Amino acid sequence: MVQPRLPRAPRRLAALGVAIAVLFAAPMGFLVVRTAGLGGDTVLETLTDDALTPLLWSLGLGAAVALSAAAIGIGLAWCTTRTDLPGRRAAAVLGPLPLVVPSYVGAAALVAGFAPGGLVADLVSPLGITPPEIGGFWGAWFVLSAFSYPYVYLPVAARLAELPPSLEESARLLGRGPRQVFTSVVLPQARTAVAAGTLLVFLYTISDFGAVSIMGAPTLTNEIFQAKLVPELWLPLASLLGAVALVVVAAERALARRRVAVSGVQVRRAMQVPLGRWRWPVALVVWGWFGAALAAPVLVLVLWVVRGVLGAGSPSATVLAPGGLLAPAASTVGVSVAAALATMALVLPVAYLTVRYRSRAGGTANTVVVGAFALPGLVVALALVFWTLKADALAWLYQTIPLLVFAYTVHFGAQGLRAAQVAVGSVPTRFDDAGAVLGASRSRRLRTIDLPLMARGLGAGLGLVLLSAMKELPATLLLAPPGFETLATRIWAASDSHQLAQLGVASLVLLALSGPLTWVLVIRPGRRR
Repeated sequence: MVQPRLPRAPRRLAALGVAIAVLFAAPMGFLVVRTAGLGGDTVLETLTDDALTPLLWSLGLGAAVALSAAAIGIGLAWCTTRTDLPGRRAAAVLGPLPLVVPSYVGAAALVAGFAPGGLVADLVSPLGITPPEIGGFWGAWFVLSAFSYPYVYLPVAARLAELPPSLEESARLLGRGPRQVFTSVVLPQARTAVAAGTLLVFLYTISDFGAVSIMGAPTLTNEIFQAKLVPELWLPLASLLGAVALVVVAAERALARRRVAVSGVQVRRAMQVPLGRWRWPVALVVWGWFGAALAAPVLVLVLWVVRGVLGAGSPSATVLAPGGLLAPAASTVGVSVAAALATMALVLPVAYLTVRYRSRAGGTANTVVVGAFALPGLVVALALVFWTLKADALAWLYQTIPLLVFAYTVHFGAQGLRAAQVAVGSVPTRFDDAGAVLGASRSRRLRTIDLPLMARGLGAGLGLVLLSAMKELPATLLLAPPGFETLATRIWAASDSHQLAQLGVASLVLLALSGPLTWVLVIRPGRRR
């Protein structure tokens, strides 16, 4: 059925939405202020002469990666939540892990693996096969698809695990097969989660710099970073990137209003689909994908570490010494968890405004929060530096942990918001209405009804923000206090000095941390329900 007309938002909630929008508008406001100061002629000249080709590259790559990531994310989510896939629980934990691999590390590992002396080259050279060079559009497409599909996988898996089985059972009784049930019943109910994740992939792709730089793709972000010392060039290009993001988000929001309403959260275990004779072929595809997207880069990293340790005069012993990465690892976990919790606390009111109510404040906040995700982390960090140093009352925040956490929150707020919107939409409003009739206050209904039912969806958002914050580099370099190190900065330092062993060790520690955190914050809360 078509969505019913929503009530108006309470004034306090709307005011809170406006305040949150102002906070998240800091990067866009920075671009508007600085770009306006350049003058119209300079801006038009830059956009006319230097922007068309990078813009087309960004849009084309973003669309291609979004489509492939959607297909991968939906397929893996369905296999790990609704089928008898062999090793399903392990696959559910491995599914989100590629998200924590920095794109530049994944791209470098892929290029190194196919280069002479690399892992792939060593395997195929005895057969007389020369591996192809990896780069350009298709190289960037593969890397970004492999490491961004969890943006779709996490919210879709959370939604599929919560769908009430009644509609599927009715479709089965009417004679529909598993494929028809999936396409006509299951997929439409997960449409909001699919759209949310796919939009995040598109915005992530057009804002990425690491992978596209290594692959030599001339996207807008590549041009922005190359011109970072010339404000007359990079400011108009960054403003164009922000404008593209706002247009895409506004269009997605308009389409979202026309979507069909879906039923809420399950009260029984979701229906499981036996794969039958396809059980092992599907398992081969799933585990083969994990091998290509996760195991292969890890093997390259391990190879770097082994070669570094065995190499004469290698400084790797310092890195491998006990406790060498303990402080950066603790800093990474602490600041990332703080950012994830702060993000979910800030975006949950916006999710309520956009899902439960008619609210211009909610629509504006939604556009601003999601639009900020398309801006490179460097632009977000520069914006916060600009505003803190411009306002005397905020100058004390420069290079402090609170400002760094806020930068992560602004940059990755869209990830938490999309997951929160899916979570809020999965809770039937009749539960809240029943609580109100029984005299429960709004805060008590939120605490005892909504939050427990939204736990899995909110956990997905928490996991997305957490994993993304753990690998964020530009904002950390600009805003972290002196002497504050994370695993991402260690990886960058090793990459900058071409110390592959140190790069491999820090990257492996980052992956080792992400697995347990993903289980505790994302997978386990859903299993206990």
